[in-house]
Amino acid sequence: MATEQTPRTSDATMDAKSLYREEIYTDRKVGTLRVLVPVKTDGSPDTGRPTLFQGEAQLMTNMGPLPISFDIEATDLATAVARYADATKAGVERAMRELTELRRQASSSIVIPQGGAAGLPPAGLGGGGKIQIP
Repeated sequence: MATEQTPRTSDATMDAKSLYREEIYTDRKVGTLRVLVPVKTDGSPDTGRPTLFQGEAQLMTNMGPLPISFDIEATDLATAVARYADATKAGVERAMRELTELRRQASSSIVIPQGGAAGLPPAGLGGGGKIQIP
């Protein structure tokens, strides 16, 4: 029977100087804008830090939808809405590059049968003769 481990509460300390209020905007067609408004610990706006704008979209793949998140350089909501399309395009291109790199790494992985490889004794890797993909 597996034993449950209690989460470490000491690792879950929030940074009181980095608090944001999150606002969500959507047109219910294309995507979502997440606006992160900096706030002080009492919830009042922190005008000393910039508001952050993040876009969210989904890229449909043969494995299902792939969520894409990306930052939008803007100082207000209207500008973020206007720049959403270009930021989405850049976010999708970045995700495609990352997927291509992951595929390249997966295809170049070396597979060594446990029964032994050239120059290695069969007992050196535990035997069994089954191929395992790392």
